[in-house]
Amino acid sequence: MSTPISDMHEGHTERGRYDTQPTVALPAGEKILRGAAGWRAAAETAANHGGALLVDTYPGVDVPALTAQIREALPGWNIVDVEDAARPVAEVEQLIAPNLTDDRVFGVMSHFTLTDFYDDAKLSQLAGSIAENTVVIGWGAALLADKTDNATTVIVDMARWEIQLRQRAGATNWRANNPNEDNLRKYKRGFFVEWRVADRHKRSLFDTVDFVVDGNAIAPAQPSEHAHVAGMITGDAFRGALREAASRPFRVVPFFDPGVWGGQWMKNLIGLDPSKDNYAWCFDCVPEENSLLLEGDGGVIEIPSLDLVFAQPTELLGAKTFSRFGAEFPIRFDFLDTMDGGNLSLQVHPLTDYIQNTFGMHYTQDESYYMLDVGDDAVVYLGTKNGIDQDAMVRDLITAQNGDQPFPAEKYINSYPAKKHDHFAIPAGTVHCSGANSMVLEISATPFIFTFKLWDWGRVGLDGIPRPVHLDHGARNIQWDRDTDWVNENLIDQVDTIREERDVVEERTGLHELEFIETRRHWFTQGADHATDGTVNVINLVEGDEARVVSPSGAFEPFVVHYAETFIIPASVGPYRIERTEHSQSARFATLKAYVRGSRTSDN
Repeated sequence: MSTPISDMHEGHTERGRYDTQPTVALPAGEKILRGAAGWRAAAETAANHGGALLVDTYPGVDVPALTAQIREALPGWNIVDVEDAARPVAEVEQLIAPNLTDDRVFGVMSHFTLTDFYDDAKLSQLAGSIAENTVVIGWGAALLADKTDNATTVIVDMARWEIQLRQRAGATNWRANNPNEDNLRKYKRGFFVEWRVADRHKRSLFDTVDFVVDGNAIAPAQPSEHAHVAGMITGDAFRGALREAASRPFRVVPFFDPGVWGGQWMKNLIGLDPSKDNYAWCFDCVPEENSLLLEGDGGVIEIPSLDLVFAQPTELLGAKTFSRFGAEFPIRFDFLDTMDGGNLSLQVHPLTDYIQNTFGMHYTQDESYYMLDVGDDAVVYLGTKNGIDQDAMVRDLITAQNGDQPFPAEKYINSYPAKKHDHFAIPAGTVHCSGANSMVLEISATPFIFTFKLWDWGRVGLDGIPRPVHLDHGARNIQWDRDTDWVNENLIDQVDTIREERDVVEERTGLHELEFIETRRHWFTQGADHATDGTVNVINLVEGDEARVVSPSGAFEPFVVHYAETFIIPASVGPYRIERTEHSQSARFATLKAYVRGSRTSDN
């Protein structure tokens, strides 16, 4: 195993250490307003414009706590709840029921807009009743902007990881009385309905919004420390920060989570909370889930990193990638830590045709396992064995799921020893999982919840409830021809040397032709030259303690990265170089870079 790095102080790195709180700079001169000062500034703008203050909240924001803060900051203002104009709860529930389905995990992607959840006549009536010094608050407050004159708009935004943590603690979905509902069902409602509607809505406001507030920091019992009071920035600062982020390297804020199979590698190397039993996942680059920390005068403000994808899709993704996927970040990097833990669930991901027809997603979760670190007994389960009886395997999976006897994985599934820096391709439809004592950098397409568990080794979740197994979906997607011979020929040891010059070796590391992600590994001792070539690059420093990304033309300030950190190079960057720093102690370095095949300008 790698030598552990000592504990970190308050999440920030010292030299060569993984940074859990990376930041993106606000434009020069922009300030973060805190608490009452921010609301007074927004109210002053509204008063100067002669209109209402519309405070639009992302579903999941603690609206009662927010209302209390505004009432305290603006004692002479009238506060109106826009959700009084929403359609009755039962009517909304009936409307979205086909998207939620009866399944515990999976629904169907919705195409609702927020106006579908509101009574337009009631909105108009509400707009007509607004007088001076009025705050309209709630998800949908900005719907009144077209019905009132000179309104000032505020977005109170929130990252999905924070919403999930609050739901686990008893928070409900929007206007739902479900505090004790299964967390997977709460998440499903958010993933398939609420967040899709909310993202369409807030994206339409980005060009004109007057202020943006950090909804992650709004809670009933606010800490007294100034740094923890919710921050507010102007819309111009918000737009300027996102333009800057799309022009230079940056990192999103990683999110760590425990799991039944979780390990100890991240805890020891990154310096996470030692009191936790384990950490299983790290969403190191999943912009749908992660945050951006915008830093400036007044500290930091946290916004969803997805806001950058929505606001700067061409600059971030590149024209070709944007035209193919829309404003969606298609590449995901995350960690799966089973060091001193257990096997992942035996699983399969849906084929593209299946995920489109069944769930309404337009592409699927092709993926790969890159082994950052391994124990002596590390293995990867991949593909079915030659000549197995398919019906017998399905019967044995059903028997295992019923609790009659364990599934004999060794009878049906290939097991391959795993070494550090091995890279296993896993196109959708291939049965797979990582075994215990592995530290996996998972590189995959973004639709990350579409995992059909086939066998979970007889475990229950951290909540004591058996984790969901989807044999019906899984059996329909297993590609039985992905047997030992096919896996050996197509998925194992697929490393080709692209170029070798001076101290740089560039390798293609093996994602299958069925997968749209291309990966390149660069070994170097001093530095290696790169170019985005018109598409977003996602990179992890998989070997070496510390490096920096520099611009040959000085277009951005040098950007320092540390071992195991994932970072994003926007398409707009163009040429760049990754090189050792003067503080580096490592003898050699390696980066693993991913991008969308066929999206480079040189692919024309």
